[in-house]
Formats: sequence, structure tokens, C-alpha cells
Amino acid sequence: MDNDNIKVFYTSFVNEDTAGIRIDKFIAGEIAEFSRSQVQKLLEEGYVFADDEIIADKNFKTRLGDMYQITLPEPQAATPVAQDIPLDVLYEDEDLIVINKPAGMTVHPAAGAYNDTLVNALLFHCKGSLSGIGGVARPGIVHRIDRNTSGVIVVAKNDIAHRGLAEQFFKHSIERTYYAFVYNVPNPLKGVIEGNIARSSYDRKKMALVSQGGKTAITHYETVAIYNNAVSLVKCNLETGRTHQIRVHLSSIGCHLIGDDVYKGKKSILKLPEPVKGYVNIFPRQALHAASLGFMHPRTGKFLSFTANFPKDMQMLQKELEFYKL
Repeated sequence: MDNDNIKVFYTSFVNEDTAGIRIDKFIAGEIAEFSRSQVQKLLEEGYVFADDEIIADKNFKTRLGDMYQITLPEPQAATPVAQDIPLDVLYEDEDLIVINKPAGMTVHPAAGAYNDTLVNALLFHCKGSLSGIGGVARPGIVHRIDRNTSGVIVVAKNDIAHRGLAEQFFKHSIERTYYAFVYNVPNPLKGVIEGNIARSSYDRKKMALVSQGGKTAITHYETVAIYNNAVSLVKCNLETGRTHQIRVHLSSIGCHLIGDDVYKGKKSILKLPEPVKGYVNIFPRQALHAASLGFMHPRTGKFLSFTANFPKDMQMLQKELEFYKL
């Protein structure tokens, strides 16, 4: 239990002996506090995760390398309320809605953020017409992006759409492009970063590259611009979608994100004028933007693709750096 009175439980990693069994049986065997019937209820209410993936099916079979997380919020905060919060809607039909999420907005209610989330705004905008697979606390939520990451996210308005989108995320067929401003210059300028990611054994709020266990994570990256060999703009295409994947992978090659206070790393000695250096170093969030999202519409089968321009803060960052572009 932490200061927000939130209980978080973790299982061990699924190994060859425990792979392929029902998840309720596995969790009940791992965590003494829960019976199988209690685990089934937690699954139905959307409180069981494998990284960012909500596991809601009690018949789900454990997968090799998974570690499951059970997060129990304060009871009174379990059902989010509708709030009239403006949304930047890129697309909407009877099955789904695509939003350009601003930085600073949490996707769904959680510890310390029970209101003013994307879910609160969607409950008002969609008049409660959201899929129920994610549970009462996370209606419609198929995937997540970090609170301080801006950009494109798709939400399911019914269970058919939710299942169809979730299957594409599971199969890694979703097309996702992110842009990040990072310290230093990637070497090589273009490549693939592969490395399993799991929750850090030193800090449970962080993710880390691990040599054993964890989940496969693959990031394709390309350097788009270099500024005085001190800062780079990097495009990332995700083959997988793990928690903090881009932040962890780019940090692993010495290019941690500007503004990222969690994965700080060692900053480069900026060869930039002091005013620009200062602006870069005080950027208020991780400089990461989910620029595009492409997927097959779960009902029509038509491929849809959506893009969102840099928000104002990243536009300003790019403008400050542009004069020093090599």
C-alpha cells in the first residue's frame, strides 16, 4: 500500500511450468489474499494487467514471460463520473472514437487522478456508450499512453470493437509512430532496439530491460534531425507496445528523452547557446508524441490511419532548436 491508499499486487513471471493455465488459478496460487472467485471478479472489473494490456477474460491462459499486476483503487473511486471536458476528436463512428490526447491528461482514473481523465471526458461525450470489457473504471480503454505523452489514442464504444481492436494490439498489427526529442545522437542513426522489458526490481514504478523474463519489446527508430550533435529528433515505430517502451529503449542507447524525470540518464553537454540550453533542460514533460495510429476497423475491415501534429509545447521546442539543425 502506498501513500494514496492503493494496493498493488504482482505475480512472479510465468515460466514453462506455469504457462498455459487459467489466469484465475495462477493468480490465486500466487497471491494468498485472493480466492479464485475473487480473482474472477477482479478480472471482470478490469483490475488485472499484463503491462498496459487489460486482462478481462477469466478463461485467459497464462503466457510465458508474463507478470500480472492487480491494482485495487480506493472503493469510492471505482466508478468514474462523466465530466464536460473538451476533446480533440479526430474520428468517431458508432463503434469507436479516435482522440488526440493532450499531455497532462491521464487516460483512466487511478491513484491520484480520479477526475479530469480521458475516461471522465468520454463518459460525457459518448453519453455512456463505451465498451464494458475494461471494467467500470476503464470503459472503452483498449490501450494507453502515458499521462505526459500527447497524441493519438483509439477507444472502443462497444464490446465488438473492443475485442477487434484488442486482437490487433495482441498480434502487433497496429501501426504506431511516435516522435521524441532526445539528448545525444543515436548511434547508428537508424536501427532496431530489441530487449525484453519488465517492471524494475529496484523501483516498481519504473520499467527496465531484463536479461531473463519480461516481455519481448521491439522498437524501430530513425533519426530525423540533429541539432549541434547535442539533441536529436527521433521517429519510432513500435512493433510491440510495452509500458514505457520508447523511454526505456532510447535510454538504453544513451538517448533519454528531454523532460523525462523518471528515466533521466546522463545528459549530454549541450553545444547550444545558454537560452536554448535552458529551454531544453526545463521542458516540463517527456518530449514524446504519438503522431499516428493505423488499424483495421473492427466492423468494416477498412484500414484507417490518423495523425496528429506536434502540440504547441513540442512545436516551440522544435522552433528553438531549428536554427542549430545540422
